Amino acid sequence: MDRLRVIEEESRRFADALAHADEAAPVPTCPDWNARALLWHLIGVHRFWADVLAHDPQTEEDVEALGWEGKTPPDSVADLFALREQATSDLLDQLRLLDDSAARWTWSDHDQSVGFTRRMQTYEATMHRIDAELTADRQVSRIAPDVAAGAVDHCVDVMWGLVPDWAQHEPLAVVELAAADTGQRWLVEIRRWFGVGPESGNSYDLAWTERIDGVEPQAIVTAVTVEQLARWAWGRQPDPAAITIEGSEAGRDAVGRLIGQGIP
Repeated sequence: MDRLRVIEEESRRFADALAHADEAAPVPTCPDWNARALLWHLIGVHRFWADVLAHDPQTEEDVEALGWEGKTPPDSVADLFALREQATSDLLDQLRLLDDSAARWTWSDHDQSVGFTRRMQTYEATMHRIDAELTADRQVSRIAPDVAAGAVDHCVDVMWGLVPDWAQHEPLAVVELAAADTGQRWLVEIRRWFGVGPESGNSYDLAWTERIDGVEPQAIVTAVTVEQLARWAWGRQPDPAAITIEGSEAGRDAVGRLIGQGIP
C-alpha cells in the first residue's frame, strides 16, 4: 500500500467534497460537528502530527504545546481550505523524510513510532473523506480493498484493541468478522474493560477486542465486501443490506455494545 498516496488523495477528496457543502451542514457520522468543524478538525489533525514528526517532542508538556486546542479558525472559508492544503502537505513531507522505525511520540503507549502515525493517518484520512462526502450528500467513493482490510486491522488492534494497564476486564463473547468478497476473517474476543483512571479519576466501562485463535465464534458479522466491513467497523454508514449479524444473543449483544461506542 502506498500510504502517502492514500493520505494525499483522500485528503484532496475530503476538501473537494466539503467545497460543495454548506459550511453549516451537519455531519451525519459525527453529530456534534458541521462541515466547517469537520474541516477544522482535519486541519488540526494534520498540523499536529506534522509538528510532532518535525519537532520530536520529548515530554507531555512539549506535546501539549503543539496542540490545536484554543486556536480560533479564520472566518474565511478560503483561508480554511488553504490551511488544510498546507497542513496536509507538511504532514506528507515529514512522512517522506522519516522511516517507520523512527521513534516519535504517539497517543499509544504500545507504539511510539512514525509507523503508527503513518498507519493512523491513512485510515483517518479515508474515514473523514467519507464523512465529508456524506455531509455534501455525495455518493461515497470506494475504498481500495487493501486500504479497507488495513482499516479493519487497525480497528481491531488499535481503535478497539488498546486498554490501559490499570483496567479490569471480563470476556463478553467471541466474534468473527468476515468479508465475503476477499474471504478475509478476523476472530476476536470482545471484552468489557472498566475501572477508575488513577490520574484522571474518571470512571470507564467500555468494550474492547483482542485477537484470538482456535475458538468457535458466538456470533459472525458478514459483510458483502471488505469495504462495507471497514465502513461498518468505523461507523461510516455502510449499506445496511451489506451487513448481516448472526449468532447467539450474547454474541450479538457484545457486537452491538462494541459498535455502539463509535469511533470519532
